[in-house]
Amino acid sequence: MRISVPDTLTFNGGYVDTAGFLALQGLFTAHVTGNFVTLGASLAQGSSGVANKLLALPVFCMVVLLVRIVSTRPAQSVATTLNALIGVKVFLLGAAAVLALLLGPFQNADSVWGIATGMTLVAGMAVQNAIHRVFFPKSPPTTLMTGSTTQIMMDLGDLLRGKLSPEDRAATWVRCTRLARSVCIFALGCGVSALIYARAGTAVLVAPPAIAALAFLPALRRTRELPPTLTLNAVRR
Repeated sequence: MRISVPDTLTFNGGYVDTAGFLALQGLFTAHVTGNFVTLGASLAQGSSGVANKLLALPVFCMVVLLVRIVSTRPAQSVATTLNALIGVKVFLLGAAAVLALLLGPFQNADSVWGIATGMTLVAGMAVQNAIHRVFFPKSPPTTLMTGSTTQIMMDLGDLLRGKLSPEDRAATWVRCTRLARSVCIFALGCGVSALIYARAGTAVLVAPPAIAALAFLPALRRTRELPPTLTLNAVRR
């Protein structure tokens, strides 16, 4: 089984989201949807983490906006831009790990350093989301599994009905298995993160920058996953 860049992004998505949730009082760092729910819970129960959850959406949006602007600059090759963004992500996740090791655990997620750690993680995962959308749009989402799970069940329903043409059946099966693989990798990242947190606490955040750095490995770069106009061998336009 060949591992690709989207696979590492997906594993890291599950890992970081779980680690952030456990270490920062219910903060979802890899996607913003869950923070609306946990924000309501924090307000109702009087628990900490309200500021982190309020800031997550604007921070996430601003980082994605900046990545989009940078990634469409005509003076840079796609390979250069992708490597630069991966480097930024590794730096942000590394910075969050340092903050967590030196200043954690965060009993109050709304402390200055709790917020700094949380927003650094959010920024790093915002970069990951943008990388996926810009450079790997044909791959399944790397941080949110709801849509993927829905599509898997719909595909299974179509396959079980047995009314598809041979061509459609083959295409549906390929999509279904690809999405299922993505969901399993994400779930594996969640499980590994939870197990490490149970034993090591906030030191769980040491692994994400190393995992993110795997995306630099040429062996993981599968150019066929990129759009025709965005290949890793692209020359300066």
